[in-house]
Amino acid sequence: MPLTFQVLGQPGRDNALFVKVDTGQSQTRLLFDCGDGCPHQLGPTDLREIDHLCFSHLHMDHIAGFDLFFRLNFDRITKENRIWVPHGSTEVIHHRLRGFMWNLVDEKQEGEWFVSEIGPDAVREERFLAKEGFRTAHATPERPRQGHTVIESDGFTVEAVLLDHGTPSVGYLVREADRVNVDTAKLAAKGLKPGPWLKRLRGPSATPGETIEIGGVVHPLSALQAELLVTTPGDSIAYLTDFRMTPATADELVPWLRGVNTVVCESQYRAIDADLAERVMHSTAEEVASMAARAEIGRLILFHFSDRYDAIARREMLADARAIFANATLPDGWV
Repeated sequence: MPLTFQVLGQPGRDNALFVKVDTGQSQTRLLFDCGDGCPHQLGPTDLREIDHLCFSHLHMDHIAGFDLFFRLNFDRITKENRIWVPHGSTEVIHHRLRGFMWNLVDEKQEGEWFVSEIGPDAVREERFLAKEGFRTAHATPERPRQGHTVIESDGFTVEAVLLDHGTPSVGYLVREADRVNVDTAKLAAKGLKPGPWLKRLRGPSATPGETIEIGGVVHPLSALQAELLVTTPGDSIAYLTDFRMTPATADELVPWLRGVNTVVCESQYRAIDADLAERVMHSTAEEVASMAARAEIGRLILFHFSDRYDAIARREMLADARAIFANATLPDGWV
């Protein structure tokens, strides 16, 4: 099934993005940023099942809601606790982990936290242990980045780019793997009965001369795969916030985002306030829309507005964006 997502927070307040990847065999939950009040919009089950907390950067409005998430999961052992931050940011997370009294922890506490810094060329990871009261940062070997991908899992990947907000800000892109399904109408037309052999049919491409036996009849596997399998492109969603959309930045984002289904992107200011956007390293709705049009994305969701704009001004911002990129919208429930 396609990715499902929810933009968290309110207009003019802290925001975040929750994404769920359902492969049919497993579910993975991703939380992008953790602003004030944002985790409270998720149920306890979803919060306790977050697989990756991916920070764009660690300004207050993106991390103020972290305490609730940490409180629920500090000693979680059902799955790994993984946090992603831009390079140079682990120290801030370490202070958050240490910002409580840990006099009652002991060797029975099994919680582990992995904090990965995303740099231009490598990912640097440190490990923190609940049984130590999170005192010590245990370094792991640095690993080179392979292209944009930072997370590779069954059925999806997460990619990252470093943007400029006066400090590094990470933009993320979740790509679902292409879905391979059997055309049941063609299967029935050929008189083939479903069975365990379908698992091999949907598996890796046939090797030269490979055959498969179905009901006592041998078939060339490559021919069956070409005839019966239908490949559907996977869904995709990007999360971009707190960065200055310079021409060079747009030139970098356009090829990376080309054809992406949904882009959730900050739109802090209107074009008439471009000087302010420049000064505080944010982007305008028109700049974001122009980038989206060039990248030929499917849908643009504008969010993370400055609190200087009321509901009327936000609708005007949306109209400005739609004049450039027609399929621009606001998050569900926003006006």
